[in-house]
Amino acid sequence: MPAANPALSLGFIGLGVMGAPMAGHLARAGHRLSLLDADPARTRAVAAELGATAMATPAEVAAASDIVISMLPNGGVVQQVALGTPGRDDGLIHGLRPGALLLDCSSAEPWLTEATAKALAARGARMVDAPVSGAAWGAAEGNLVFMAGGDAADLARVRPLLDLMGRAVFHLGGLGSGHAMKCINNLITALTFSATAEGLVIGKRYGLDPAAMVDVLNESTGQSWITQNHIRQRILSRSFDDPFKLALMLKDMGIANALARETGSAAPMAGLGQQLWQAASRAAGPEASVSELVRWVEQLSGTPVTPGAGPRQGG
Repeated sequence: MPAANPALSLGFIGLGVMGAPMAGHLARAGHRLSLLDADPARTRAVAAELGATAMATPAEVAAASDIVISMLPNGGVVQQVALGTPGRDDGLIHGLRPGALLLDCSSAEPWLTEATAKALAARGARMVDAPVSGAAWGAAEGNLVFMAGGDAADLARVRPLLDLMGRAVFHLGGLGSGHAMKCINNLITALTFSATAEGLVIGKRYGLDPAAMVDVLNESTGQSWITQNHIRQRILSRSFDDPFKLALMLKDMGIANALARETGSAAPMAGLGQQLWQAASRAAGPEASVSELVRWVEQLSGTPVTPGAGPRQGG
């Protein structure tokens, strides 16, 4: 897809599993990129690969960019990048061009997004929150789904960039709405994941073949993104290698539960699900893949979800 006419000067902050390929789509479309990552070596490497410019601070990125895209772990990090480190003029806000816009694709807390946007607005800058669904392969293939919040005119301004990086854009409402939708999406995914894992363990202990169970689920009402894209690929293969971190899923569940409390929503499954994922996270460790949730469920019953039927267990 061709770049917007004319090509834009863009900043991209956060060059991890998702950010680097997203930045790549923008660079290949002809946009001029200024890049920054928490790891300076990674900043230099990705910049060299994409023919972009490596920067040392968010302020430098802002000074060189009409629009800055961020892909960071949480809203606290986004806010620090945007507003700077206390006592230092190193944040985006210290280098913003007139009329600049921050497009935040991170998975973040809506209330922090609102506060960050308010501070940027005092300097004449705009903000759109547009977190993503689609995982690492979606980022690599330009096949992401964006859930956007913000003013319609601001979204229209960045829409050509989102179209380069993804296949669908949904406008959920005002600023923060995209981040609210993202955490709700991941809450539903996490609860589906844990229920699927428990069901597979029950079936395995009864004597069913988990591979056959996945085939049935994918043709039945139990079908989900998890059964289609995760169980056979990550669990039955015993690779447990999804690049998305378990801790990040747990973070999004926490945001969703906080929204439930803020809105007075009864969400008992969400609360219990968060407790279960917290236990899995403690067992797996801080850098564990989200796939390790299934290993924790397996350990509770001493039953690995491996292909093949076996003898019936239990009383």
